[in-house]
Amino acid sequence: MTSDEALMLEFQAGSRQAFEELFARYHEPLSGFFRRRLSNGERAEDLAQETFLAVIRATSRYEPRALVRTYLYGIALKLLAAERRKQARGGPAAESAAEPSAQGAPDVVVWVRQALQKLDAMEREIVMLREYEQLSYAEIAELLRIPVNTVRSRLFRARLALKNHLQAEPIQPLRARSLGGTRNDEVRDDH
Repeated sequence: MTSDEALMLEFQAGSRQAFEELFARYHEPLSGFFRRRLSNGERAEDLAQETFLAVIRATSRYEPRALVRTYLYGIALKLLAAERRKQARGGPAAESAAEPSAQGAPDVVVWVRQALQKLDAMEREIVMLREYEQLSYAEIAELLRIPVNTVRSRLFRARLALKNHLQAEPIQPLRARSLGGTRNDEVRDDH
């Protein structure tokens, strides 16, 4: 199997097949990256496509200083920041709420998403890059331009805060919440 970096260099030399392989490897992970951060699935898909368009436009300037994966997520983070700025100004993407859509998601998924939303934005991003995107500490540090030890300490604090948020609000079935149920309505499990 050819490395991502070798494929990127082949693409830079003009190989369409190399680009297609990179697209096949990273399209779904990048789409997931955007879907977890935006409520509008179509916009998330558009941004994943825009990430690859940015790669195509910048091919001649690519230098293999970092892993291709880090390079792609760096582009994705920049596109996400631009999208959030548009949302804040009430631009065309304003219909995308900051919290990902919970429609059709299992209760546990919604519960974790709500707890993640309570974290500081930087801590939330570090947790998501580590746990969802499976990036290494070094990759996260490079992407966010912070020292590796800062990534480690912020991730530790974020995981503790997430654990506290999850323990403070036990999972409740969505149906009970939508019908005005309270914690007293839930079945107690005292073990």
